[in-house]
Amino acid sequence: MAAQCVTKVELNISCANLLDKDVGSKSDPLCVLFLNTSGQQWYEVERTERIKNCLNPQFSKTFIIDYYFEVVQKLKFGVYDIDNKTIELSDDDFLGECECTLGQIVSSKKLTRPLMLKNGRPAGNGSITISAEEIKDNRVVLFEMAARKLDNKDLFGKSDPYLEFHKQTSDGNWLMVHRTEVIKNNLNPVWRPFKISLNSLCYGDMDKTIKVECYDYDNDGSHDLIGTFQTTMTKLKEASRSSPVEFECINEKKRQKKKSYKNSGVISVKQCEITVECTFLDYIMGGCQLNFTVGVDFTGSNGDPRSPDSLHYISPNGVNEYLTAIWSVGLVIQDYDADKMFPAFGFGAQIPPQWQVSHEFPMNFNSSNPYCNGIQGIIEAYRACLPQIKLYGPTNFSPIINHVARFAAAATQQQTASQYFVLLIITDGVITDLDETRQAIVNASKLPMSIIIVGVGGADFGAMEFLDGDGGSLRSPSGEVAIRDIVQFVPFRQFQNVPQIKDLWLSVSCQILHPRFQKCRILMDWVSLICSFRSTFHLSLCSFVSQEADLCRLAL
Repeated sequence: MAAQCVTKVELNISCANLLDKDVGSKSDPLCVLFLNTSGQQWYEVERTERIKNCLNPQFSKTFIIDYYFEVVQKLKFGVYDIDNKTIELSDDDFLGECECTLGQIVSSKKLTRPLMLKNGRPAGNGSITISAEEIKDNRVVLFEMAARKLDNKDLFGKSDPYLEFHKQTSDGNWLMVHRTEVIKNNLNPVWRPFKISLNSLCYGDMDKTIKVECYDYDNDGSHDLIGTFQTTMTKLKEASRSSPVEFECINEKKRQKKKSYKNSGVISVKQCEITVECTFLDYIMGGCQLNFTVGVDFTGSNGDPRSPDSLHYISPNGVNEYLTAIWSVGLVIQDYDADKMFPAFGFGAQIPPQWQVSHEFPMNFNSSNPYCNGIQGIIEAYRACLPQIKLYGPTNFSPIINHVARFAAAATQQQTASQYFVLLIITDGVITDLDETRQAIVNASKLPMSIIIVGVGGADFGAMEFLDGDGGSLRSPSGEVAIRDIVQFVPFRQFQNVPQIKDLWLSVSCQILHPRFQKCRILMDWVSLICSFRSTFHLSLCSFVSQEADLCRLAL
């Protein structure tokens, strides 16, 4: 069979003159990438970030996609105005779309097309621009940055600063490649550490000019420029925590108006470290073992397992949401566990013989050996366990999180092959021990461990989304901040009606080694492992790992 010509391509997205769907403000757009595999079927691959109050967005989140020279790869870019927290797009305002092939984008390097509505008419004067760059360099740059004495742009408070990084394209224009978070009401901000691929930042050219702009964020989208500076990676990489590299933040308009103008603040680069981003395959071939643990919610809110209305009711075809979640997540992981022996626990039930409530009982009722043989073993233990227990409550997560954390902590002291621990919690409702769970997660964020929470049923999952940390870093009750976002929450029913398809690329975001774990030789974080898993046994599942990881195929 002839070899395929394949390379990775990075797509950078911007839009202009979008439709304004919001009353009293502007649209809050994001862009969605869809892939066509056959006929008229389009499947979502990935999304950019949402930008508030902006009709001319430049998205910092890029799309990484495999480019096959000999294959016509049909893509669709949909732009939506997002005004809610649901993952569905059907309840969001549609701002337009563009269909093209990846070959057209690559050959143009920069493709601008009008946005079209579903009826085939133009979406006003809206347009989308897609820039393509081949990824030839797997190096990344780790930054730690701060600023001091920034200009105050707000009348009744202090500036809300953020940074934008730009690289210069071959036509002399500037392309935004990264945007930091906003630090509210602070003239001396310290931004969270972040990383940018060297290819995205400067095409891998250490002497290529990089422009950094500092803005004051405004809710209405009219962000004020505080100042800017230009530099190169050659200069930036001189920075270290003991000897930061500093740049004056210059606002040219203010400098031209005031003879006494000095600067609009100082930007300090505290760290600029270039590292090689290893692939998922590098980690596995290097000896990393994934240790998978399952925790199942057996609280009374699930309903009587004998009733068809119960979430634990096993249908005539032998499935329920709990079984499907275990199967879908477990089958992806089990190939990376050498012995395929997985501990499985239940919580929130009264167990024999004393019928005391337990939040950490082995589903096989063997305290000295809670391990099940493969995913099928977990399924069998679950089926055997159900009729022997009484569903009760409350819904406590912290005991099982702390249980796995103890094993993860012990693994960091060993000199054997690296180990990483993945805890899958499947639950139906509101968590009871929220404060204890917050503390347990913050503690676990220092360990080689990730937590996937799958919410089954239709209850309120607000607390789960809070634990996910997407809205900001999770804090313990005492205020301690989690050093990593180790929780991924998946609302099961939002994915259960996806049609069966073959060879669909699913977005699986693998968070690569956190600097904290370099000495521990912990190799990877699977926090977002199943952020787009599909809820049917017969779906052909293929996990497409972004620029941090290689491709892993697995047919369910």
